[in-house]
Amino acid sequence: MERTKVSKLLNETPGQEVLAKGWVRTKRGNKNVAFIALNDGSTINNIQIVADPAMFDEDVMKNITTGACISVKGELVASMGSGQAVEIQAKEIEVLGIADPNEYPLQKKGHSMEFLREIAHLRPRTNTFGAVLRIRHAMAFAIHKFFNDKGFVYLHTPLITGSDCEGAGAMFQVTTMDLNNIPKREDGSIDYDQDFFARPTSLTVSGQLEGELGAMALGEIYTFGPTFRAENSNTPRHLAEFWMIEPEMAFYEIKDNMDLAEEFIKYCVKYALDNCMDDIKFLNDMFDKELIERLENVINTEFVRLPYTEGVEILKASGVKFEYPVEWGIDLQSEHERYLVEQHFKKPVILTDYPKDIKAFYMKQNDDGKTVRAMDVLFPKIGEIIGGSQREESLEKLEARIKELNMDTKNLWWYIDTRRFGSAPHSGFGLGFERLLLFVTGMSNIRDVIPFPRTPKTAEF
Repeated sequence: MERTKVSKLLNETPGQEVLAKGWVRTKRGNKNVAFIALNDGSTINNIQIVADPAMFDEDVMKNITTGACISVKGELVASMGSGQAVEIQAKEIEVLGIADPNEYPLQKKGHSMEFLREIAHLRPRTNTFGAVLRIRHAMAFAIHKFFNDKGFVYLHTPLITGSDCEGAGAMFQVTTMDLNNIPKREDGSIDYDQDFFARPTSLTVSGQLEGELGAMALGEIYTFGPTFRAENSNTPRHLAEFWMIEPEMAFYEIKDNMDLAEEFIKYCVKYALDNCMDDIKFLNDMFDKELIERLENVINTEFVRLPYTEGVEILKASGVKFEYPVEWGIDLQSEHERYLVEQHFKKPVILTDYPKDIKAFYMKQNDDGKTVRAMDVLFPKIGEIIGGSQREESLEKLEARIKELNMDTKNLWWYIDTRRFGSAPHSGFGLGFERLLLFVTGMSNIRDVIPFPRTPKTAEF
């Protein structure tokens, strides 16, 4: 007999023989009857197994404990209890894998998030993380569907790179050299000729620069893959390894870029509501009572578009004593962004035209000589969720900006070349996948929306 997933069984018609396999969530009952809650990960909902202990070997019943893996054959019948329409009257039970109740760490409910991070190999079996990971899957699918349906090309950009897109220098170095015996030149410098790539290389912080190359040939592309930041940051919003979605579009001006970003994120949120409601409702009820309302508000609201200068004026006139004082020219902090979104406008905000001195070298300069055509999408509870810009297509302005920042052009010759040969106006943005998941799930810590978080001094799993 072929196994049927629990998600399907719960919607099947009673009166048929079925086979279910999964992990025991709970077992209760007495010597006359046992009620087993079985879950196979396909849904947050369990299916109830009703078993007469007298029909089964004593060792089998003894080994049906929380966490054990079992196979059950029986008849799907209408449920006599509340909470489910059907249940399985067990005729055959096989224990596929035991879980010693004295050692299995998920015996009780109510474990802290900190404890569950310590057992990341088991936490997907909890309702919370099962819901989060199913939503993560759905969001990844929605992202690919959105861009595919719009004719974008999925471009795989390299994870190992010789350039620093962000210019911050917080990169993980990649080398095959023996760290206990690093080869040196006569002048004492590292002899990279003996390294695998014969040059310094690192894990990428972004696929954007390579994505721009694709846009200059294919028109509209997107990347979706892991990126890495070697920042010693332990905040609830930072990871050392995280996933980024980065579309790049030829012939897009800044307005086109903002329109796409708003359409994209609304599409993802609506997809979650349409396809993950059981999981979202669980997270709404257990963690964030305003989650569903907030998600619905986003898809039904037109985002505010606000120049940075006006945003600073609003913050300065607010009368709020922020931890970080507000002045024109600063990079806004999360508290500033959230005030604009949650207190002042009460809706998502796209902040534009930032001072060029706090933004990356590749952003198109405005005619005022002080600002660039940058755009950040700010969301409630999150702050910045998308960052992007129109890219500088002028060779002269790009080279001047690189020189102004004392950047080494040696590693960027290929990037500069695209402005030399058939340059075109183009734009793009980056969405931190885990930031999106924080918003969609209502979780409060970014470590809890990725299966195996990488943070300072944490890389066990």
